[in-house]
Amino acid sequence: MNQEPSTDGAALRRYHDPDYEPLCATLADVRANIDRLDRQIVPLLAERGRYVKDAARFKRDAFQVSAPQRQQEVIDKVLALASEHGAYPEVIEACYRAMIAGFIAREQQDFAGMSAIEEKQA
Repeated sequence: MNQEPSTDGAALRRYHDPDYEPLCATLADVRANIDRLDRQIVPLLAERGRYVKDAARFKRDAFQVSAPQRQQEVIDKVLALASEHGAYPEVIEACYRAMIAGFIAREQQDFAGMSAIEEKQA
């Protein structure tokens, strides 16, 4: 019988990891904390997007917008941060690769709608 889990019942499973400490008493508490974090994460992503948009002003062509070397630098940096903070590295990498792809697509649109600044003659 497939149905959503009860959000107010007791835990039904336990971890064997002796270092694991439960964070919440109910699934409702877990979900409330995830929602709280999402309310913090989304504004940060919006701010990141504004910087991505600003970055387009400094790029000469579509290759510079995609900046593959910079993409790898970001992935390497966030994987180090994942290790530092005890995050799942495969989840962090997948999230960042998807986020970077989305931001590059958006930056490409922004870039296409811009015009070059004429260089001043000396």
